[in-house]
Amino acid sequence: MLARSDTSWLTEWRRTLDWGLVGGAFFLMAIGMLLSLAAGPSAAARIGYDNEYYFVFRQAFFVAASGVIMIGVSMLDRSWARRFATLVFMGGLAMMFFILVWGHEAKGAQRWLQVAGFSVQPSEVVKPALIVLSGWLLAQRELYPSGPWAIIAFLFYAVTLGLLLLQPDVGQSALLTAAFVVTFFVSGLPWRWAVGFGVGGLSLSALLYMLLPHVRVRINSFIDPSSADTYQIDKAAEAIGRGGLFGVGPGEGQVKLHLPDAHTDFIFAVMAEEYGLIAALVLMSIFVLVIIRGFRASARVDDGYARAASAGLFTLFGLQAAINIAVNLALIPPKGMTLPFVSSGGSSMIGTGLTLGLALALVRGQGTRTRGRYG
Repeated sequence: MLARSDTSWLTEWRRTLDWGLVGGAFFLMAIGMLLSLAAGPSAAARIGYDNEYYFVFRQAFFVAASGVIMIGVSMLDRSWARRFATLVFMGGLAMMFFILVWGHEAKGAQRWLQVAGFSVQPSEVVKPALIVLSGWLLAQRELYPSGPWAIIAFLFYAVTLGLLLLQPDVGQSALLTAAFVVTFFVSGLPWRWAVGFGVGGLSLSALLYMLLPHVRVRINSFIDPSSADTYQIDKAAEAIGRGGLFGVGPGEGQVKLHLPDAHTDFIFAVMAEEYGLIAALVLMSIFVLVIIRGFRASARVDDGYARAASAGLFTLFGLQAAINIAVNLALIPPKGMTLPFVSSGGSSMIGTGLTLGLALALVRGQGTRTRGRYG
């Protein structure tokens, strides 16, 4: 047992870590494991795996890996978190370039690398790494006001955004843009940049609507459901309605038998059907509490770099959850995006663990006076 007076790095880490955020993350992982038992066997049977628990074991492996990454990265101090994020960003960006030529294509998109039987999606780790790097670059304006720090951060963002759109992955592009804008805003976004982001975002949205047929179809089908196939959204809505307040019971749901993405993008509908509206509201409440606690911790940080970057990271986490749930509830046009820590998906699980691990490292010991010391 370590004494309270012990000043080792392990004791300091234990003392300064936000255990409430850690507990919320592991609670979400546990819910994800429970739901993988519900949706995993039917998905394995539909795809043709001999082992009906293939996705359950796969989920357990990536939950364990994500938890180790989250805890391990949370042990870094702010300087090392930035250095580690820079290495991850550069390596991930190189893989995104590689994907454009030799990547694995699925469902009309080229976003994955095949490694040892697994599909790896580098953009999942590039996003949080870019946010941390951008937060540090933008904070340098306090130390060196004449440097082109904002322009460098924007160029990194623009290159990443361009690679995402070439895959194409419009949903992740929008998610990254929102987190980058929050990071920029918290660091002191000038009005000219705010206007530029607004005009650029609207122009790019209109251009993507005209150039990408699948974007046009999804938006049109949301506005006018009769104009296109809305099978998955309709089935998800039926499942949520069928669940009622308390659900039809574990293992008794039907939506997982009909939706090809029930174990990933539509896991929320599986939960609402089998466990009911009350359980779904509990799940949403956990996400809300984690996000609020994260932003409150971020707001208390004195270090400009850590404050801006952690706010961007919590935006990544929270907005992805909101988008997934909103799609399941037919509140926004459909987009293939997982529910953090809950949906099946190795790259998403690893990326979410990295996101919260970096955020935990940046808000650790949030009361210290470190403004201007960026390492």
